[in-house]
Amino acid sequence: MGLLSLGTPLPWDEAKNHADHVRKHGIIQFLNIWRRLRNRRRDKLLWGDEVEYVVVSYNDGEKRAKLSLRAHDALAKLQQIEIDDIASGRIADSSWKPEYGRYMLEGTPGVPYGSTLEDLLTVEDNMRRRRQLAQSCLKPNEAVFTFTSFPRLGTCNSLEPGTEPTPDTGASCSLFIPDEAINPHARFPTLTANIRLRRGSKVSINMPIFHDTNTPKPWYEPVPPCLTRTLSQPLPAVLSHGCSDGTRAQKEEHLCNESLNPKALPSLQELVPDALADHIYMDCMCFGMGCCCLQITFQACSVEEARRLYDQLTVVTPVMLALTAAAPIFRGYLADVDVRWSVIAGSVDDRTAEERGLQPLKNSRYRIPKSRYESISLYLSPGPNYSGGCSETDVESPPPGGVSSRPTRGGEFFKDKYNDLEVPFDKEIYRQLIDGGVDEHLAKHYAHLFIRDPLVIFQELLEQDDTASSDHFENIQSTNWQTMRFKPPPPASDIGWRVEFRSMEIQLTDKENAAFAVFVVLLTRAILSFDLNFYIPLSKVDENMRRGHGRDAVLGERFWFRRNVFGNPAKRPAEFQNGVPGSVVNGVNGTSVNGVAEVREEDEDVCDEMTIDEIINGKPSTSFPGLIPLVRAYLHTISPPISTLHRLESYLELISKKANGELPTTARWIREFVRGHKGYKGDSKVSEEVLWDLCKVVEGWKDGREVVGLNA
Repeated sequence: MGLLSLGTPLPWDEAKNHADHVRKHGIIQFLNIWRRLRNRRRDKLLWGDEVEYVVVSYNDGEKRAKLSLRAHDALAKLQQIEIDDIASGRIADSSWKPEYGRYMLEGTPGVPYGSTLEDLLTVEDNMRRRRQLAQSCLKPNEAVFTFTSFPRLGTCNSLEPGTEPTPDTGASCSLFIPDEAINPHARFPTLTANIRLRRGSKVSINMPIFHDTNTPKPWYEPVPPCLTRTLSQPLPAVLSHGCSDGTRAQKEEHLCNESLNPKALPSLQELVPDALADHIYMDCMCFGMGCCCLQITFQACSVEEARRLYDQLTVVTPVMLALTAAAPIFRGYLADVDVRWSVIAGSVDDRTAEERGLQPLKNSRYRIPKSRYESISLYLSPGPNYSGGCSETDVESPPPGGVSSRPTRGGEFFKDKYNDLEVPFDKEIYRQLIDGGVDEHLAKHYAHLFIRDPLVIFQELLEQDDTASSDHFENIQSTNWQTMRFKPPPPASDIGWRVEFRSMEIQLTDKENAAFAVFVVLLTRAILSFDLNFYIPLSKVDENMRRGHGRDAVLGERFWFRRNVFGNPAKRPAEFQNGVPGSVVNGVNGTSVNGVAEVREEDEDVCDEMTIDEIINGKPSTSFPGLIPLVRAYLHTISPPISTLHRLESYLELISKKANGELPTTARWIREFVRGHKGYKGDSKVSEEVLWDLCKVVEGWKDGREVVGLNA
């Protein structure tokens, strides 16, 4: 979830007065890290995964499954086990952190995985032990799940113990979710309140409803029966609480004297101006940050290698979002999307009306095209060679200071034209970074991130030693939640330069989560070993993100991807040396050198619209190799033991089958389970009984058992 500091959080009216102080000292802290560690090198890959869980409480007599707020108590037990292990000199098998929801847990391996293929074989077992350990800290009627979006979060009676929302008070002022669902650590409710207060209104999220056979069109959601019990003042006054949008207030004025009787207000859309017809409406941070995901963090050899992986993996993030799709239900209704991403983007969108382009700029400094939680807006490029261009096999020492004359490996692939998005940035911060020895691409990256305000400021941490702390830097860095994150080393640490892959949805089983984690790790090795070049314009990456949200996008959408991914002909794997005819390259003219086709300069950046099956498994008609064949080619170059290769191949086969539709995505499986349930009425509504049965089926797969047809 990001930086978790202890202290007294400042209310927004005070915190906003210190925003410039945090930005100023955050940049100073980064520059101190940069000067000390820009030519740091690491010889070995280290990496780790983050798995997020929800805890569910059963009432078998009533066939109900609710989110358990006791997960926070279980977290304390899990953290104590870790503390006891360390105190006894043992290596902790897992590490546990708080997450946004009080019903959530986050588990990571106790120590990072190493660089060998044998390390990859331990991932699934470690994930399984984490799940078993978490389960051991729960009550007999509770179970731990890896649902991306809990299907009935925000419905009446979705929490245990039961508690009512408070739409006219508290941190979120939600119509649907009480503040008791938020982790009690001061960071989380403060973050929730300050996003709302900075924005000037509650967040507003609308996801299209899935129109099933008995779903009315247009669809208007009935007023939830529990809603009228929670108000201490008329609802329109609640809606405009803290809202500075005059247009919005005018829209609500006609509702001020309406009865709160559901019969007088037949739909939620009539009651709430932000709620759109044919859409599922959500109004608080918990709907997004209360989702779960699978994230992978890699430690790179050097800052240049980290930047290179950041760029190349960025292009893959929408593909992996769609391939791991696992969120077809929100607030108890089937949605016409399969993923969580835009829900989270909306849930933390603190931009003012001016920043969103709804009003002329007057009090805000920038028009900001994206939420804090979005796809990246700038490639970093590998940058100048600060560390000698080390790789896993390099023995050259990094330069004692300054920039090496040796070219940065992979640097020739980047072109300025790929950064084709509108990117507001702070010109003063940019100049400060340039003057501090940072190159233009990385300087613009941070000058862009630092247009955001810090959302949580602890009074005790206002004044810091900028040579020893990075709290102000991380305050803003860690609240820019993007598809990829570039992570400098912490001060006084042996941790290196890292990148975090953030787009994947969590899967229902440990085998699936291990398969996706292992695949992304192996892909990074193939990228570096074969000098792969995935660059396409970022506008096309953004288009891919939009397409990746669609229902069954894996089967029904096409995604932009680069035709020629071999950036260095000398590094082309042997399997693909004769894969392209000498006279024609992917349908365009080319030349042949030693039987290997070369694309002409004007054609080298061509990209095609491909299915995910083609991107993952290959497109023979155009000789596009496919990501899994490239990973297999990498494994072939290092000749692992047959037993190791067999186990890794089982993961690659699982992903291959999900890409070609032989195995369904988690989202499609859940949707089909609901639609095939005897209690489902074809009206898009997921009842308590349907959810209870869904949970019971999924719980039955624990301890290694798997459902036929999902992850065979």
